[in-house]
Amino acid sequence: MTPGTTTPLDVETLRKDFPLLARTVHGRPLVYLDTASSSLQPRPVLSAMEQYYETCHANVHRGVYTTAEEATARYEGARVSVGRFVGARDPGREIVFVKNATEALNLVVRSWGAANLKPGDAVLLTEMEHHANLVPWLMLAERSGIELRYLHLDDDGRLDLGDLERSLDGVKVVSLSAMSNVLGTIPPLREIVEAAHAAGALVVADGAQAVPHFPFDVQELGVDFLAFSAHKMHGPTGIGALWARADLLDSMPPFLGGGGMIFDVRLDRFVPAEPPHRFEAGTPPIAEAVGFAAAVDYMESLGMARVRAHEAQLTEYAIGAIAERLGDGCRLFGPPAGPDRGGVLSLALRDVHPHDVAQVLDQYGVCVRPGHHCAKPLMRVLGVTATARASIGPYNDERDIDTLIEGLEEAGRLFS
Repeated sequence: MTPGTTTPLDVETLRKDFPLLARTVHGRPLVYLDTASSSLQPRPVLSAMEQYYETCHANVHRGVYTTAEEATARYEGARVSVGRFVGARDPGREIVFVKNATEALNLVVRSWGAANLKPGDAVLLTEMEHHANLVPWLMLAERSGIELRYLHLDDDGRLDLGDLERSLDGVKVVSLSAMSNVLGTIPPLREIVEAAHAAGALVVADGAQAVPHFPFDVQELGVDFLAFSAHKMHGPTGIGALWARADLLDSMPPFLGGGGMIFDVRLDRFVPAEPPHRFEAGTPPIAEAVGFAAAVDYMESLGMARVRAHEAQLTEYAIGAIAERLGDGCRLFGPPAGPDRGGVLSLALRDVHPHDVAQVLDQYGVCVRPGHHCAKPLMRVLGVTATARASIGPYNDERDIDTLIEGLEEAGRLFS
């Protein structure tokens, strides 16, 4: 079987790779539907990190003894693997390891944004952004006087691009989610990138929800920056990546100061290292990078086209089954099933509080996330304070959806 084909995933076999799925909760098998928050880790990722600690743990870029050189080779090899996964032209120079996608976005704003945007310049965002792609820009606007603009949503939760050309007038950068963590909306990124570049703007893509769920190639899409996190793509917590064009990284000042990010230091000045090390001050997350590379290898073995096909089919099944069994009593937010919808199912069950919904679902072994999902402005647009969100990964199947709906029916009965 060739990775990347649309041959269906063997979910029964795949599930055995994830130890946590062997757990029972309240006497029921665990049904993990919180992948949008953090995905589960397969055994190859856990084993790679354990093997690193057991055989060659050392600090990187410093020691000349054997295990230190081995650790450095694994760390830098992970950078190349992660970069290739998203189509980087020069992955050894264009991937910066960070703590998570939030730090990657802050790096762009604090380094590129602070150095290049001046009062009166405009940044175009959207109403569906995660706080990680909103608050840093708000902070910069407070300090520098830049203007923030927003693309609005239509009634189906898609971006309204009818006035895109006017919205881009005077814009220096467009920063948007490549898939909404609340609505599952997948915007037409290539179309937006082409319009932005024609207007002289750069494009920052928040890929935290996109990179783990469908093929993502920065060269094909034409974005200038991409932020994503390992823990949402079956890797460890504590590490993420910023991809940026090499010429942009070359022009950006350091984000943090300290060891590892310098070429030379004197008492009155310093010279930063070349990218990407310029942006990686201090001891980096070495074991996590090893785990990140193992997660990339695992996902490539599944084939991202197959992951996308499986999750699209399951999303379509879930949307149809929820409508059939719960009817008007359950409101699903976001576009209908289709090519511009990912496997995120944010719902409101009548007037039942999302936290109550989640607690009832827990009794069925079902893991979902209640809350505003770090998207308070979007909640206000939707007219709710919170939703209960189920989110799909490659280890989920129709039985998981059926159990979810069984729990939702019980929550409806309990709070009727």
